Amino acid sequence: MKSYIKNYPRPQLVRKTWTDLNGSWEFAFDDGNFGEAAQWYKTFPADHREIQVPYTYETKRSGIGDENPHENVWYNREIAVSDEALEKRKILLHFEGCDYITKVWINGRYVGGHKGGYARFSFDISGYLRAGRNTLTVKAEDSMSIEQPRGKQRWNKTSFGCWYVQTTGIWKTVWMESVPEVYVENVKMTPDLDEGCIELIYTISGADSKEELSVEAEIEFDGILINRSSKGICRGTVKDTISVFRPEETPWGVHRWTPLRPELYDLCIRITKGGTVVDEVRSYFGMRKISIEAGNILLNGAPLYQRLILDQGYWEESHLTPPSEEALMADIDKIQALGYNGVRKHMKTEDERFLYWCDVKGLVVWSEMAACYEFTDDAVQEFTKEWMEIVKQNYSHPSIITWTPFNESWGIPQVKTDRKQQAFTEGIYYLTKSIDSMRPVIVNDGWEHTVSDIITLHDYEEDGAVFFERYGKHLEEILSSPSRMYHSSCKSAMAQGFAYRGQPVIISEFGGIAFSGGKEGEWGYGHTVSTEEEFLERFDKITTAIKKIPYITGYCYTQVSDVQQEVNGLLNERHQYKVTPEKIREINRRQVGLRYVNMEQ
Repeated sequence: MKSYIKNYPRPQLVRKTWTDLNGSWEFAFDDGNFGEAAQWYKTFPADHREIQVPYTYETKRSGIGDENPHENVWYNREIAVSDEALEKRKILLHFEGCDYITKVWINGRYVGGHKGGYARFSFDISGYLRAGRNTLTVKAEDSMSIEQPRGKQRWNKTSFGCWYVQTTGIWKTVWMESVPEVYVENVKMTPDLDEGCIELIYTISGADSKEELSVEAEIEFDGILINRSSKGICRGTVKDTISVFRPEETPWGVHRWTPLRPELYDLCIRITKGGTVVDEVRSYFGMRKISIEAGNILLNGAPLYQRLILDQGYWEESHLTPPSEEALMADIDKIQALGYNGVRKHMKTEDERFLYWCDVKGLVVWSEMAACYEFTDDAVQEFTKEWMEIVKQNYSHPSIITWTPFNESWGIPQVKTDRKQQAFTEGIYYLTKSIDSMRPVIVNDGWEHTVSDIITLHDYEEDGAVFFERYGKHLEEILSSPSRMYHSSCKSAMAQGFAYRGQPVIISEFGGIAFSGGKEGEWGYGHTVSTEEEFLERFDKITTAIKKIPYITGYCYTQVSDVQQEVNGLLNERHQYKVTPEKIREINRRQVGLRYVNMEQ
């Protein structure tokens, strides 16, 4: 897209005036938590280490590679700012992700803090800077608490099952941005395919109703101007609806986003004052519609059979942090080469560059929240706050077609019967819908659903014939049974007091075939296989069994890559193929049954 800048961390709101702060920082452990009392933000410890941001100290890429828990860590570096920038513009400091509590100082003065490990947050640091060299100091506080959203991060000193080494501190890009006094802070983009228009809701920072300000939008497709629009600014939020309908461009009048043809529009937004441009940002959007009808999930009005794969987003030497933008692109290419049309990004809010490339390459995404593992008032509060931040942050990406806030009753262990926990899930469902009415929301992926737009089931049965026998019965009988076998334990599809109401059904975890790599302490689902032939036979039988069941509208295989002790990936921990991709692709794309005629999506 015209907005694209390599390594730019926020690809749907792009300015040229930015500074990447990744790289070498001073670093110190603070196991006694005395750094604030000792004012390390004024005088950083002389015996500090060096760390490569954004890799956490637990990773090899950080240059440290210490996997032991350290609950308080500090970062320090110099940043340079010119006289001109300070005189005419504001300076914003952005953190794409820092786990879990972040505190920031500039030149020894406290700027602010943030709680939450997965969402982006920012500070206006203009008033703390001086021309020339400045000192930026960051403290990150983390813990093994299971009340905080932690996803697949372990809470024991050693890894276990499918939980891995913890992530502490800065794990995504840190960057600065220069903006004018009045600037575009955010744009919420909602496509309306039926009407052939895009709704833009601008958040404008610094606007004064006494000034003659306008916000202008210019939409292009493939270099051809589609439409322009201009709105006066009288307050901080401006709403505009712009037609993109041009029947001379396409038989449908609108270029549609699909996995096969991920067509995207370029968008340029300008704020003008008396005809002079004072701010300009570039972006893009996709025109597509997600809907549910008669037990089917529809993309642009046509049934979409979802062939998803579970993606935990871990790398051998950098854990949760992608080693590069190229690594993200390579993963998407490999997932598509394996015959999948989508990904369930599991227990993680991925680097936004990943979503950009999913938008561009046509890979659908289920966006999921990192789980807490205990139900308390504090857990409810922190989970809700951060989930709302994430939904708003990633709302405009066309590749995201489903929100998945809960998984397998993690953090809501008694949701089957406890009305407080059920009310929590209902509240999250309706809060999500209040921000985004267009996407389905899955509440408690896997089992014990309360209010949910899609019913999802997890089953790691390894025998295809048994799988087909288990699910080949009448749908209502399966979903109403209190003792169905999901995920090797007895779980009900619905929580008590909630009934199946005709929603689409997806097997959203299955397979997980442990393919041995000869590593001590390997873990996976079912009996371990040691050859490609064994793997393919089991994979084929299970996948084919799912596709033969007429009421199932898609599946999600576990998983993309091996992760630490877990060896059930189609790729190894270095993200190299473990099996011949063409053979997996043929099984995934093979037509089985008559309900769906387009397995090429």
